[in-house]
Amino acid sequence: MTDTHSATGGDVRLSGISKTYGSFTAVHPLDLTVPQGSFFALLGASGCGKTTTLRMIAGLEEPTTGTVHLGDKDVTDLPPYKRPVNTVFQSYALFPHLNIYENVAFGLRRRGVKSVKKQVGDMLDLVQLGDKAGHKPHQLSGGQQQRVAVARALINHPQVLLLDEPLGALDLKLRRQMQLELKRIQTEVGITFVHVTHDQEEAMTMADTVAVMNGGRVEQLGAPADLYENPRTTFVANFLGTSNLIEAEVAEASSDITVTAGGGKLRLPADRCSADTRTGGKLLVGIRPEKISLAHADDASGIPLGRNKVTGRIVDTSFNGVSTQYVVDSPAGTALQVYEQNIERDSRLTPGAEVVLHWNPAHTFGLDAAQDIDAGVEKVEDAA
Repeated sequence: MTDTHSATGGDVRLSGISKTYGSFTAVHPLDLTVPQGSFFALLGASGCGKTTTLRMIAGLEEPTTGTVHLGDKDVTDLPPYKRPVNTVFQSYALFPHLNIYENVAFGLRRRGVKSVKKQVGDMLDLVQLGDKAGHKPHQLSGGQQQRVAVARALINHPQVLLLDEPLGALDLKLRRQMQLELKRIQTEVGITFVHVTHDQEEAMTMADTVAVMNGGRVEQLGAPADLYENPRTTFVANFLGTSNLIEAEVAEASSDITVTAGGGKLRLPADRCSADTRTGGKLLVGIRPEKISLAHADDASGIPLGRNKVTGRIVDTSFNGVSTQYVVDSPAGTALQVYEQNIERDSRLTPGAEVVLHWNPAHTFGLDAAQDIDAGVEKVEDAA
């Protein structure tokens, strides 16, 4: 047997891959490399093309154009069962009549492997279910069933494990536990995981690299922290967490850019701006809600010099335990959001209060103003 990890290693490489159904393009031509041994997430809202992309890697969907390579092997025309890939779906698809041990052993037995005991035992230990080997699937919780599905897939030693919304059926608390659990398993086995999800927190918690997809294209690719801190488009800024985007005009540009917005001036670093910065040009200035501090207007004189400042009036507050969320209307923009940790709450910060929002200019980013300012904002019906 040849070593599939030679030459380019076990990277998953998609080259010019696309998928159209009649006149509808589900995935526009796409180039993507998933490095061997990484935990890679395809993140986006439903209908963005992420599952179709995953299914093309698995061989469950035939690409309209392009190729799929696993390592240095072109697998584009191979059927699913001939690819060194296994998929775990949201519906665990365990065999209800088999116990957990036999569910995990199934793939080995089908390949005619005689001695399965040690491999199955090791795999059940890996997913911390060694004591459940004799149970039937219905006797296990959803999270435990999901771990059995992962064990059953991993025992075949795939080069790549594909996970299609694997935690979608679990409640929030269990999902959080399973996120850490899957990350631990991936780190221990070192196999490439490609994970499809619409849940931003899930992608950011688990993945080394996230590809944010929108309308069949990859909007931005990078480490979770980099995508969050340095979004390149309004879609990424709004879809990954929350961003305040303020319409502004460039006043002067050097290593720092000064803009005017709502009658005031704001500064941002030039290297955090992915837009044209000519004087007089339009910009969207972005700041995350947790980077902003809130001061009552009576205390404005105590704000340190050099901070970006916006005056406004609180229109709404909501207490979330760890933090309080404030909504502020200002000349620079309506419904600006501020998250303040509940350390020492100022009882004056209630709806109607005049306030000053202030933050470090270094935390500000700039985007092209030609984009839709609300792209990527989750609507109520999207979240359903």
